[in-house]
Amino acid sequence: MYYYIKAIHIIFIVTWFSGMFYIPRLFIYNTEAEEKPEPDKTILHKQFSKMMKGLWLGITWPSAILTLIFGVWMAILYGSLPQWLLIKLAFVTGLYAYHFTLQKIYTDQIRGVFKYTSQQLRVWNEIATVFLVAIVITVSVKQAMSPLWGLLGLVLFIIILMSAIKIYKIIRSKK
Repeated sequence: MYYYIKAIHIIFIVTWFSGMFYIPRLFIYNTEAEEKPEPDKTILHKQFSKMMKGLWLGITWPSAILTLIFGVWMAILYGSLPQWLLIKLAFVTGLYAYHFTLQKIYTDQIRGVFKYTSQQLRVWNEIATVFLVAIVITVSVKQAMSPLWGLLGLVLFIIILMSAIKIYKIIRSKK
């Protein structure tokens, strides 16, 4: 039974992450629509709002809830909390905090409030990637992981990711 619950848990993790990867892109496009002339601006906002609602309420939120339900069920069946699982749960807690920040941005944008630039949202979009890498490495490597090397690897990954965003911004500004 454990492996079936684990498979379902992984399926909902994938759909949850899919939503968290795509919703910030919609936030970016919706924010950039602010710069368009009318009637394009209104048309784009209406379309992006519809897309955001479907993705966020129809896929991302249900997946987040089902990930949690099946994750707790799996933990109960697992029967213990080794160190690697505690580290994973710390990252998962951070991931849910990130999810709630996306909820706030979603709520603001649906109301027509744009607090962040498209560049800020591009950086924010990558937070889910950092959590994905941290969680997958923690779960895959488990006890063989050195906390120091794991942390250094994660910091290096973040530096590379942020550098790629900066390079993309430079390339985009030259066009």
